[in-house]
Amino acid sequence: MAKKSSTAEAAETENPEQAGAAEEPELSYEEAREELDSVVRRLESGGLTLKESLALWERGEQLAKTCEQWLEGARAKLAVAMEENAPEGNGNGGGEAETPF
Repeated sequence: MAKKSSTAEAAETENPEQAGAAEEPELSYEEAREELDSVVRRLESGGLTLKESLALWERGEQLAKTCEQWLEGARAKLAVAMEENAPEGNGNGGGEAETPF
């Protein structure tokens, strides 16, 4: 059994894209948003059993989390880009930081 564990660890080390899969959402932002919109429409239309409604609700929560992950990643990238492009003497002097959002 220990061999399986070390093999899995080696696979994660060799392929960083798969190792980071838990951090980066499987769906694109647009795909997740579109599916979330569909889930909301189905829930609002009614006529579903409680079990179906709960399953859709849970899927909607997952999709909303995926969208939020993409948005947080985009915010972080924008913040880094703005810091890199900011002039050295931006006049803030430690005061309020200018945020793009």
